[in-house]
Amino acid sequence: MPHASHHDPGPGERPVLLLAGLAGLALDTVGSAIGSVRGLLRRSDTADLARDAERDLTARGRLVLDRYASSPPAHLEVLARHVLARQTATGDDV
Repeated sequence: MPHASHHDPGPGERPVLLLAGLAGLALDTVGSAIGSVRGLLRRSDTADLARDAERDLTARGRLVLDRYASSPPAHLEVLARHVLARQTATGDDV
């Protein structure tokens, strides 16, 4: 690795250094991910791993949709159920 200079970066130099650092980090991450994928492809149980991953992602997706996509019950419906429950409990006729 080349020897880094120890001076403070100027105002125009700082963004360039940040971008270069991000690019280096991205390249390292991509290289590591490619190595992991190659290792997975060499395994004999790759099909089983893919099925398990698909099953896990499907379950996770179902949980996310249940959590965020379901709408709460209508306010008037909730009130009507409370009224019916109260009437049933006290024996009042509708």
